[in-house]
Amino acid sequence: MLSRVLVPMDDSDHAAEALEYALDNHPEADVTVLHVVGVPSMMMGDVVALALDEDISEAAADRAEPAFERAREIGDERDREIKTVVGIGHPTRNILDRAEDYDTIVVGAHGADWSRASRQFLVGNVAETVSKRAPIPVIIVR
Repeated sequence: MLSRVLVPMDDSDHAAEALEYALDNHPEADVTVLHVVGVPSMMMGDVVALALDEDISEAAADRAEPAFERAREIGDERDREIKTVVGIGHPTRNILDRAEDYDTIVVGAHGADWSRASRQFLVGNVAETVSKRAPIPVIIVR
């Protein structure tokens, strides 16, 4: 039986479906939602904006709040409490660095929609890399 589940969550529908899956299929597990901010991009916009904030931790928490609000709504619909954690940097590295603290990772098959060119390059990359490198089981939800 799984007792600790990590659900990386951005603002995509696939991420929300991953959280729903985790809550519905692991009713006894503690579920933690991870949202990563400051993701490197081709123009470095989010990373630079985050780095220029006076309090990086507070700025990261503020940027993560919309994803956490959605996660709490999903949890409330199922009468479940979820834990939240903010990561800073690259999503894959953040997920893998935390993996050993959990029994499984439940991740959406695709992340947030970016521009068309970026989507072709990045969509599914986080889920694929995590599934290949994680030291624990990974469930990919479509």
